Amino acid sequence: MADFLIRRGNLRDTSWTHTPLPALAEGKARLKVDAFALTANNVTYASFGEAMGYWNFFPAADPAFGRVPVWGFATVTESKADGVAPGARVYGYLPISDEFDIQPVRVSQTSCMDGAAHRQGLAPIYNTYIFNAADPSYNPAFEAQQMLFRPLFTTGWMIDDCLMEAGTDIPETVVISSASSKTALALAHCLKQRGAVEAIGLTSPANKAYVEASGLYARTVTYDEVDRLHARGLTAYVDFVGRPALTADIHHALKDRLVRSLVIGVTDWEGNRAPVEAPGPQPEFFFVPTYAAARAKALGADELNARTSKALAGFYAASEKYLTPSHLQGQSAIETAWQDTLAARVAPSTGLILSL
Repeated sequence: MADFLIRRGNLRDTSWTHTPLPALAEGKARLKVDAFALTANNVTYASFGEAMGYWNFFPAADPAFGRVPVWGFATVTESKADGVAPGARVYGYLPISDEFDIQPVRVSQTSCMDGAAHRQGLAPIYNTYIFNAADPSYNPAFEAQQMLFRPLFTTGWMIDDCLMEAGTDIPETVVISSASSKTALALAHCLKQRGAVEAIGLTSPANKAYVEASGLYARTVTYDEVDRLHARGLTAYVDFVGRPALTADIHHALKDRLVRSLVIGVTDWEGNRAPVEAPGPQPEFFFVPTYAAARAKALGADELNARTSKALAGFYAASEKYLTPSHLQGQSAIETAWQDTLAARVAPSTGLILSL
């Protein structure tokens, strides 16, 4: 079994390990990783690995290292678990490994969960494996888009819902940092569907043309122009960069127009994240599993799933306008892709799809 390991204290220090596969235990199923997406979201998982428990999903033998979770497809190669048959294909949370074992529980026609002891207490949304054969959202023509966008679009949709449906002080303008990131694009897409809200994208000078060409933002502003930022009406700020100094600058620029400030990710994973005092609303950390659970309780799980599935299907086709999947294979390609993602060397128009 091949595993891609990342030193938890230094995300650039990586290695591959190879260990013999043990005999499959009773009640477990073995899955072969078919393909997965690699995005800045996975860097966020590694950056918050200690604080948010992301390293706990796929622990490494040496606790100094970890296996970062990714989203993708896998096929059951062997099973000693009732209801999970060899040959079944699933979508879900995977390690960067060629094979891994799960302990299926709550097995239904549509999905199962990994009930392994080390995954107890972790968010159910990350422990669920969806069977392609019974997934109404699955479309073989959009497998790459599903790997790249399904979890990120869900995050974008939930942020849109939080700002526009489930909160007070509904904003007329939403300012979005790291506007070229995939989750930001998903959020901007959802906001544009509403028509009445204006999205302003914050980005680097290098990515400004791409952000403008996406057609998702009413205006595009570079980070060096933030001190001159202006917005129409009540405004929310959605932060994907994770740089408190930038957040403070935006709070100062927008003053009393700012009614919400959400912190989502850390595309600037090496930046200084020390808190900076700023006027206006207290920045809120937005954790999707917690919000999704609350909305499922309020709306009903079936209604929430129906809303997100309908929106997701429309987004897959729309995303082809501004993102092209790039398929790469092999350990060397995966290593290079990880280092390029850490260094922000992957063009925003490229979506990395990787396999061993």
